[in-house]
Amino acid sequence: MNIALFDLDHTLLPIDSDYAWGGFTTAIGWTDPVVFAQRNDEFYAHYQAGTLDVHDYVRFATEATRLQGEAKALAARERFMIEVVQPAIKPQALELVRGHQQAGDQVLIVTATNEFVTRPIADAFGVAELIAVELVRDVSSGGKGWITGEIKGIPSFREGKVKRFEDWLNHRQLAWGDVEVTFYSDSFNDLPLMEQVKHPVATNPDARLRALATQRGWRILDLF
Repeated sequence: MNIALFDLDHTLLPIDSDYAWGGFTTAIGWTDPVVFAQRNDEFYAHYQAGTLDVHDYVRFATEATRLQGEAKALAARERFMIEVVQPAIKPQALELVRGHQQAGDQVLIVTATNEFVTRPIADAFGVAELIAVELVRDVSSGGKGWITGEIKGIPSFREGKVKRFEDWLNHRQLAWGDVEVTFYSDSFNDLPLMEQVKHPVATNPDARLRALATQRGWRILDLF
């Protein structure tokens, strides 16, 4: 089986969807613009440096969404898709995904951004298989079934992407030896998975990944 794995933010999209969602929720009045922007920028710097505590970040990133409740959050996400995400989906990114699909490859998006933000984005790319950070929902007797701000299971971040993809394979009774995997990513944070696959593609790579890809002779794709 040929499998094409895609990171999402800055790989298929020229934006960071999680960061953009935070900015959007501030713009519609859900958070204090100064305080939120400062903390968001701090977390983003840690992500770029490879020092992010993903659990702390997800609690922060989902707080406004959690407090607004499911109905308001879903309505806002629909606006976010129309106003922010759809204009950022570029033809060359769609063509890259479609090319793998038309070749008969199994296509997955594997992202460190949470499932609430990314599920409709994966749908917009026509990709059914999404590995994203899963969120715990309050299903207790007094709960409303809405997100709690905590991560469910292993976050699909750094080494977690390898484990989550291996779980995906195992669920289908597959192993690494049964598949030939191409992985597109922009981020040095994705090095653990890039080193596992047969065909790593540094896509719109950050400076550290570009240098490493050049050193190792990996394919470099400047999609945007």
